[in-house]
Amino acid sequence: MVSKHIFPDVYTFNVLVDTFCKEGMVQEARSIVEMMTQRDIKPDTIMYNTLIDGYCLQGEMDEAKKIFDVMLSKGCMVDAHSYNILINGYCKLKRIDDARMLFLEMSHKGIVPNMVTYNTLIDGFCKMGRIQDAHNLFSQMQALGQLPNVQTYNILLDGLCKNQQFPKAVELLEEMEGKKLDFDIVTYNILIQGLCRAEKVEYAWDLFHSLSSKGIQPDVWSYNIMISGFCNGGLTCKAESLLREMEERGRSPDGCTYNTIIRRFFNNNDTSRAVRLIQEMVERGFSADASTAELIVNLLSKDEVDPALLAFIESPQ
Repeated sequence: MVSKHIFPDVYTFNVLVDTFCKEGMVQEARSIVEMMTQRDIKPDTIMYNTLIDGYCLQGEMDEAKKIFDVMLSKGCMVDAHSYNILINGYCKLKRIDDARMLFLEMSHKGIVPNMVTYNTLIDGFCKMGRIQDAHNLFSQMQALGQLPNVQTYNILLDGLCKNQQFPKAVELLEEMEGKKLDFDIVTYNILIQGLCRAEKVEYAWDLFHSLSSKGIQPDVWSYNIMISGFCNGGLTCKAESLLREMEERGRSPDGCTYNTIIRRFFNNNDTSRAVRLIQEMVERGFSADASTAELIVNLLSKDEVDPALLAFIESPQ
């Protein structure tokens, strides 16, 4: 290209930097930016953001921050997207206080945080178990005129569930319902799964059963969550009954559905029923996952193998 006296412009360099960063070749991308500077070609905001994101993807936050500082020193326009990239990088590495400092810096510089900024930071707080900080930020964004979207609510709902703050989680769901937000089964699945994981299966079942009255139809994941909850609670009959119900309602079970119940049958020494479900699963084109396969291998390595399992293994498939 250069040999033909066609010199690359900023757009061309941007494409190169983006390609290198996506391939994890951040040093090569940085070399291009340095070469541009030497040739008096000024990198733009897009290029710096791409390079910062490249370092963030590699977990090299100190290098990412250095590029950000260079960007500022060069007088290049820093926008909300630039901050969002760094905030997300810090949150992924659980450096939530560094992320928070950047958030405060944005405000001091007159850069308005957007939905992505708030959602990223609220999610970071939730994953660190700092629910009060997350809730404070949730309230702050509304006070400043930034209305939370469904994703914001789902992030906070998930955080409340994982920290077993169920009264607040239910209150948040009711707030969503009261505001008639356009949310779907994903939101309900978050709470149902949280209740099941906390061994509050009856409450989860009540919520699951109320879905139709709310005009919401459970999806395959909803059934899988509930089936897993029943299995973990030792209610295998209810789990299998729900498997049949989902078929009747036009929701086809997947490999996860079958493997969950099969493992529970094996753990309950109910090998005959486990084998019957394995056969059904295979006929439908699914196979045992790693956990189920390991369980079967362990059972076969015992001195006495259950005749039902042995017959299944020895039969032509």
